[in-house]
Order: sequence, then C-alpha cells, then structure tokens
Amino acid sequence: MDNINAYNKAFKETFSVKDDSLKNNLEYNSIDEWDSIGHMNLISALEENFKISFETDDIVDFSSYEKGKEIIKKYGIKF
Repeated sequence: MDNINAYNKAFKETFSVKDDSLKNNLEYNSIDEWDSIGHMNLISALEENFKISFETDDIVDFSSYEKGKEIIKKYGIKF
C-alpha cells in the first residue's frame, strides 16, 4: 500500500468517512467522530501504519487532513 492510501485508510477507518470528506480537508471537530478520543485513535492508527511515534507538539498541531500530511512528512514519510 502506498503512503497516501495508508494515510487515507487511517482517516476512513477511524472516522467512517468517504474520500469526499478527505478532499474537503476534513478538520478536527468538523464531524462528531473527530473529537479528542477520535483524535487519539487516528494518531494511534497513523503511528501503527507508518511505524512512527508522534511528538506531543505534533499530536496537538494535527488539526486537519492537510495539516496532518505536513506533520507526517517531518517523519520522513513522502506522499
């Protein structure tokens, strides 16, 4: 699985959303599922998918689908 598909899979499985939601730059608290618990579930899924461990500041800053891609790039993941 390529990186963008793995990234999208984490969002789709965690929040039960479709590709359209991702294209519209899904944001924290923009859907009921992306609350604080959903956020940590997403972080956990991404850490597992990419075999990385987010720094606390990055977890806090991870506020949208697009922002998340920027943050993950810091860990050497390319899209």
